[in-house]
Amino acid sequence: MSKENQPKKAYLLLEDGSFFEGKALGDIGTVGGEICFNTGMTGYQEIYTDPSYYGQIIINTHPHIGNYGTHSQEDESDGVKFSGLICNEFSDIHSREDAKESLQDYLERQKIVGISHVDTRGLVRHIRNQGAMNCLISSEESEAEKLKKALDKVPSMDGLELSSQVSTKEIYDLGTDGGEIRVAVLDLGVKKSILNNLVERGCLCRVFPHDTSFEDVMEWKPDGIFISNGPGDPASTTYAVDFVQKVLENKIPLFGICLGHQILSLSSGLKTFKMHHGHRGLNHPVKNLALGTSEITSQNHGFNVEEFKDKDSKNLEITHINLNDNTIEGIKRTDVPAFSVQYHPEASPGPHDSRYLFDQFIDLIKKHSPNKK
Repeated sequence: MSKENQPKKAYLLLEDGSFFEGKALGDIGTVGGEICFNTGMTGYQEIYTDPSYYGQIIINTHPHIGNYGTHSQEDESDGVKFSGLICNEFSDIHSREDAKESLQDYLERQKIVGISHVDTRGLVRHIRNQGAMNCLISSEESEAEKLKKALDKVPSMDGLELSSQVSTKEIYDLGTDGGEIRVAVLDLGVKKSILNNLVERGCLCRVFPHDTSFEDVMEWKPDGIFISNGPGDPASTTYAVDFVQKVLENKIPLFGICLGHQILSLSSGLKTFKMHHGHRGLNHPVKNLALGTSEITSQNHGFNVEEFKDKDSKNLEITHINLNDNTIEGIKRTDVPAFSVQYHPEASPGPHDSRYLFDQFIDLIKKHSPNKK
């Protein structure tokens, strides 16, 4: 290979001073964000387009990334939402016949900067020990002092409100007009597959921007309200907490996923905390406490709800726990028709273990919606 055709070098600098050299992928540039890792063996395109990853730099722990290319049907939003990519082996070619584009072209077109040929196994072990932190990737600058100055400007995820950066700007509808059930979706960074699960169950979904008032949403006369996933610190998403408190006061059926789960928890008097390094992957075991069964779940969160005892928290019940670390994975209100889960039932990492939650929401609406009585 001639010198001019050799891959350009790229550099990774962590907040604790750890420094790595590798090869550039995607676009050429410099980008910063909070470093995190996803253990999924497939689904990189779904990860990259998930709005919950906004402001983060992802390590794909699987050693080979890009080998099946990309397809527009696998996007979870209108484009790539994460900040940058770190991987081990990166493939410029792909073998899937119906793939529309290589991952390199896909990332380059969307101006995503990345680095490959990094010891991701060692890097993930480092983060598991040291915890989440900011980092910087650059394929245009190698001078350590300049990289450090750029890294110092990257904001901490702790206390950062980000849903306003990924939410829809305009109201839009999905599903058949005149559908049996009308679901208002507060978009904090919603995934397409969540909306598809509601539409498949006969819902007409109207998706509202993140800062829409409760009064404006209720003018549409929804039967139920869904609070979506999204990025950032839930404690800083105060407008959504205020919104959900009004939903609860009016006893409108409510379902929340991920950030939506955290917002319901905050609205119910609980607190959230930033996790040491978060849960992100396709194989996290969760226990349904009511049924005593386990579910293989997809997860993506760096914040969680603080532990509480059912008897100490009026009108709240823990419904699901994580079997790896016993963190809370689901709650429900016992006084009003509202429940939520921390994980992603729409993602279906192989089995469809958690899809029943959408059916549970529909049943809740049919039983409790003021428009159905």
